[in-house]
Amino acid sequence: MAKKTYKPEEIVSKLRQVDVLHGQGMSMADAIRQVGVSEVSFYRWRKEYGGMKTDQLKRLKELEKENERLRKAVSDLTLDKLILTEAARGN
Repeated sequence: MAKKTYKPEEIVSKLRQVDVLHGQGMSMADAIRQVGVSEVSFYRWRKEYGGMKTDQLKRLKELEKENERLRKAVSDLTLDKLILTEAARGN
């Protein structure tokens, strides 16, 4: 069976759907099946995205992207510093 990858917005939506179905009296396992995901995926998603709203999710993704950019900048600068230190030692 083909594996479907969901966007984070879709994941948050599915988590909310399960909460609504469970709140209406459906068992958790049935609600998860009704949404169309496995229980393992649901609990993994809930651990990662539980309680988030879509605006918080967008902010999280922006911060992760910014963090990745800053880490790359720091690693580039560290490499430049090591090269200059090595060159200065050679004189």
